[in-house]
Amino acid sequence: MQEPDSISYTLIDNRLRKTGSIANFPFICGRLPGSDLVLSHPYVSRRHAQITFEDGNYMLVDLGSRHGTYLNGKLIKDRAPLTEGDTLAFGTLSGPVLHFGISAVSSTSTIRDIIQQMPEISAGNTSIEKLRWFFDAARKLTGQGGMEQILAALLETTLELTQVERGYVFLCAPSGELQLAMGRSREGTPLTDDATVSHGAIREALKTAKEFIVTDTLSSEQRTDSVVAHNIRSVICIPLRRVRGSNGERETSMLGLLYLDSRLRTGALSEVDNNLLRAIATDAAALIDNAQLAIAEENERRYREELNVAAKIQSNIMTAKLPTVPFASIAARSVSCREIGGDFFLAIADNEVLTAAVADVSGKGISAAILACTMQGMMYAQLLSRQPLDAMAAAVNRYICEKDIGKYATMVVARLYSDGRCEYINCGHIPPFVCSHSGSIRLNESNLPVGMVEKAQFTVGEAQLEPGSRLLIVTDGVTEARDAQGNFFGEERVEQSATRCDSLDDLFHQVQAFCESNENDDDCTVLELHYS
Repeated sequence: MQEPDSISYTLIDNRLRKTGSIANFPFICGRLPGSDLVLSHPYVSRRHAQITFEDGNYMLVDLGSRHGTYLNGKLIKDRAPLTEGDTLAFGTLSGPVLHFGISAVSSTSTIRDIIQQMPEISAGNTSIEKLRWFFDAARKLTGQGGMEQILAALLETTLELTQVERGYVFLCAPSGELQLAMGRSREGTPLTDDATVSHGAIREALKTAKEFIVTDTLSSEQRTDSVVAHNIRSVICIPLRRVRGSNGERETSMLGLLYLDSRLRTGALSEVDNNLLRAIATDAAALIDNAQLAIAEENERRYREELNVAAKIQSNIMTAKLPTVPFASIAARSVSCREIGGDFFLAIADNEVLTAAVADVSGKGISAAILACTMQGMMYAQLLSRQPLDAMAAAVNRYICEKDIGKYATMVVARLYSDGRCEYINCGHIPPFVCSHSGSIRLNESNLPVGMVEKAQFTVGEAQLEPGSRLLIVTDGVTEARDAQGNFFGEERVEQSATRCDSLDDLFHQVQAFCESNENDDDCTVLELHYS
């Protein structure tokens, strides 16, 4: 069997650049510590993908990741052949990027530096030489910032080359619609209104996916209605295309369009000029694409920073010291499937009563976390003032319904007295488990979730706990944790584990052992009251 040679790579992860080589196969990439390449992005799975060497060829293999693996911008199904120069993205196109077979991607320049150097070029240089110099230098960039400078340089140089009066750059919005990104006159005056451009010429260029160049509209058969209406004598439209993939499988998509026109004079473009414009469009599109990727990367970085701050705040709230009372103890643990989650727990106590709550807001992410924090504050205030449990549930339900935010929450609140009497209210949540020496039972009294029906009625249940018994409350992230075959951990396993496990850590270990390498896609929260 042919032994593979080591092959270099460059990883770009959140503005950090790392070079390395792959010598041992399979080469595992993922969030799991001990992977050959450890990636920290939230959309990266623990065992995300691997690079193998099979029958003399490199292969990229997705390991059942949740958010997928991309090769040259295209989502792969299971596996795909890998060649030098390919680009790998894990979980999202704006996440970690690995350049396969490339030992370094570096730059010490910026677009601004290049533009500032332009006046220093000798006056004897022609505009073509100036353009060639600009784009040769620009190719060395990595796309870090400079979108405005790229567009300004593109318009400045193409207006000088073609000697027309106006230039516009249109970029595709996420919806696919062209939007004006920048406009300049030949004198450098900003143009912010595209009402008088030839939209017919733009449509024709996009329709044919080819250049639309008419240097004398009076003698051309390609005159559009907008050309006639706005007295345009010369018009040039060049699509800007994004190119992804290797030479064997290149894919192109529309990135935008360069538009130039004149209403006072006809143009006179030579074949060299036409070829140069095409080359400029290709190089400019690559620069714009890189700049957009850099902007997306910066936005992702800021978003990550905000999420980290939110996660820290939520963690501080959740890890607050739990109360203690002479007749009972409490333990709780919550693990979010993302940085922040919609699960929460709280506990309040005095010498006579211990009250604990667990809630699970529908959905995930920021919106669920915001409602969870709001609910937690409301419930804390009402429980602190010893409000009846049904009144508290009704108040929370009314608040969520009146706000009409399209979310609801399930929750269990248990109020334990020193004599073992336990009042509880269950709003659409998994029934609590009561484990004692004589076995385990479930507290089945239940109501609708809060936030679903504005005038819902809520009923409180009661139970008597024996000394030494435990009341266990879990969210559906625990019962619906799945193994590799898609089987749920289930309520029965929770009940069995509750009777066998001495601590919450033991219960979480059993859930993790059941799931093995399969990731949980919901927040997991467990709270235990031990009546002594």
